[in-house]
Amino acid sequence: MVVLDRWALLAYLKDEPAAARIEAKWLADRPAICSINLGEVFYILIRDLGEEAAAEQIDAVRRNSNLVEPDWDLVAEAARLKATGCLAYADAFCIATAQRLDGPLLTGDPEIIDRAEELRCRVVDLRQS
Repeated sequence: MVVLDRWALLAYLKDEPAAARIEAKWLADRPAICSINLGEVFYILIRDLGEEAAAEQIDAVRRNSNLVEPDWDLVAEAARLKATGCLAYADAFCIATAQRLDGPLLTGDPEIIDRAEELRCRVVDLRQS
């Protein structure tokens, strides 16, 4: 199962160049997204579109993906990842989710892509065509 981070989900919702690649993965396999990362997308969409439009988009994502709610083990792993430095706490949640599900993480976030090997996470770089 593929895992989406904030970068990938926003690229898809905003129909950016990576959207077609994300949609192809989405149609092949319902993606997973951690609720922490979905919350990131929600606040960004609220700022961009207003709360009502943002809520509609988030509801559609929730209906068509596997939402991963953090339990203590996921929180603890995200904290361990964050403790290694140079990584946003929310990014640590999508990485921990990908590790847990043993699935590739779809992202264009250079902070994740550059550290993928040391973070023990398979990453699909959506910046490349």
